Amino acid sequence: MIADDEPLVRAGFGVLVESADDLVLVGEAADGRAAVDLVRERRPDVALMDIRMPVLNGIDATRELLGGADPAPVRVLVLTTFALDEYAFGALRAGASGFLLKDTPPAELLEAVRVVASGEALLAPTVTRRLIEEFRRRPALPAADRLLDGVTEREREVLRLVARGMSNAELAAELFLSIGTVKTHVSRLLTKLGARDRAQLVIVAYESGLAFT
Repeated sequence: MIADDEPLVRAGFGVLVESADDLVLVGEAADGRAAVDLVRERRPDVALMDIRMPVLNGIDATRELLGGADPAPVRVLVLTTFALDEYAFGALRAGASGFLLKDTPPAELLEAVRVVASGEALLAPTVTRRLIEEFRRRPALPAADRLLDGVTEREREVLRLVARGMSNAELAAELFLSIGTVKTHVSRLLTKLGARDRAQLVIVAYESGLAFT
């Protein structure tokens, strides 16, 4: 599903998505409220969500879909022309699984949809750098040292690499582990930290300070 208030952008993304043999476009929305309604009606696997939209912005729409006791079974990939820290952080805090700029090359955008659909987190390199800079400037959270209670040393090592944007295959190569073992570690981290997906693991890694060690 594509949500953007500009008809030409929706049309362009729609043509791109439908050009891929393994992707199907199930609907378009011109504002955040329509996006929420469309996701709940048609239940897409991935929603491409603009941030600046009328009625309801993309961050609030994402929060409404993924927050609360009954989150929608959708992964949100946020697309915007603005590489600003507060947008990236806000989108991830709202539950988005990925954040890309609209000038991302077409092939990379399609791959991003596949990556997010598979449960991976995906951040544009420029956004990742800005997030690191932003978190370094922030004061430590009062309970930051307790965020990782119950997490083993090996799991901390995995979490640190997840925060760097590594895939399971890259983690396996870096740590000399099988992909199955890496998946087990990531699954345990999701459970222990109450995280919905890898994007939320990234947030925990930054808020706890682990990403900087």
